[in-house]
Amino acid sequence: MAREIERKFLIKGSAWRRAGAMRLRQGYLSSAQGRTVRVRTAGDKAYLTIKGMAVGATRLEFEYEIPCEDAKELLNLCEMPLIEKDRYRVEEGGVVWEIDEFLAENRGLIIAEVELESEDQPFTKPDWVGEEVTGDPRYFNSNLIKKPYTKW
Repeated sequence: MAREIERKFLIKGSAWRRAGAMRLRQGYLSSAQGRTVRVRTAGDKAYLTIKGMAVGATRLEFEYEIPCEDAKELLNLCEMPLIEKDRYRVEEGGVVWEIDEFLAENRGLIIAEVELESEDQPFTKPDWVGEEVTGDPRYFNSNLIKKPYTKW
């Protein structure tokens, strides 16, 4: 069974910008509470992802690569607006941080995520990592389509 253990944090400063970015576009075929079905394009790859309800920082996650042409068609069926963001990957303190700089309807929002092996796995936060927002539903990507950051 696939499980995702992820913690989310706001960003302060810009030291994380040393990495190159990849443009992501994603949409939700379903953003119902307790389960989401997401379509994402990332560079020349595309994915269909199904996620269950989060319990703490853990939830079920099933991700499958799909043809890019299928993803482009599926994005047209998704709830609007789509999520557009640049993703930076920074390895620091023995973990990989994924920093999402949101664009379009969510511009101005920058979040760092770290995936862990267990909820109690120790890790060191870099200086540019700020307040934790793991349990705040406003920061769930599936909720950012319903209430974009620019409308907060």
